[in-house]
Amino acid sequence: MEIIEKEWRGGVYLCTVKSSFEADLMESKLRSEGIPSVRRYKGAGNFLEIAMGSNTTHPIALFVPKELLEDAQNVIVPVPLDECEDVDFGEYEDFEDED
Repeated sequence: MEIIEKEWRGGVYLCTVKSSFEADLMESKLRSEGIPSVRRYKGAGNFLEIAMGSNTTHPIALFVPKELLEDAQNVIVPVPLDECEDVDFGEYEDFEDED
């Protein structure tokens, strides 16, 4: 397992995600709380994201300002799906596509 540098480009390590989609989700959540972030790509991940529009083959590390690390960690706390409320999709059974 690779050890990530604790500091990089003025930020400190927050987490590693598996794809650019996950990175987009994390950055969006952090940004909504006023926390800036920077991506650090491994290998050809940055090139793949530019060339293909997405990166699903190389991990992406996210870094945030040191003074906001604790806030950022509190923002990205995972929620077990067992704790989510059940949604009744029965109300959508009569929904017809209007195409």
